[in-house]
Amino acid sequence: MVTSRWSAVPARTVAPRRRGPVLERAILDATLEQLSTVGWSGLTMEGVAAGAQTGKAAVYRRWPSKEDLVVHALRAGLPRIDSTPDLGGVREELLELCKQIREAMFSRPGFALRAVLHECDKATAERFHEVIFEGVVEPSVKLIKEVLRRGIARGEVRSGGTDDYVCDVIPAMLMYRTKVCGSEWRDEEFEALIDRVMVPLLRR
Repeated sequence: MVTSRWSAVPARTVAPRRRGPVLERAILDATLEQLSTVGWSGLTMEGVAAGAQTGKAAVYRRWPSKEDLVVHALRAGLPRIDSTPDLGGVREELLELCKQIREAMFSRPGFALRAVLHECDKATAERFHEVIFEGVVEPSVKLIKEVLRRGIARGEVRSGGTDDYVCDVIPAMLMYRTKVCGSEWRDEEFEALIDRVMVPLLRR
């Protein structure tokens, strides 16, 4: 039997062209991947396009600058901190909330956000402060107040325990020790923060 020399050549598969939300999701995922591997300084629009298997023009049409792209990727990717269970005690609930914050900040988008804040200059970093405030700090403070209101109702927390400065303590300490001290926030560190700082501060 005679076999054509063309029969041995496999048919070329052409990937379907992605559009709209599917392409946008691929670009944002590629952005987070780039930040996780090469950091802010090494991230380029060309590298993101290659990671998303699309053209550079498709990236620039949606985001005119590297900063715009990264802000969008972080906002879309950061895990939501939107609830904390009623565990029957303020100490246990604050510990659980700290673990949720840690999970968000040590997720791939959270790692990317920390890389950005560590690497970029002061002027550029200011663009990302709003991202971390809206995505991490503001939801955390809201839930801390919710936990403390439950504590007031149980008689565990003094009246006035939901003061803004009190509720800022946990997010401020987490950010400071993560950025300045390089802490990865082990469970025992959370326990020390709650037992040595928050419980005495909130006690009736």
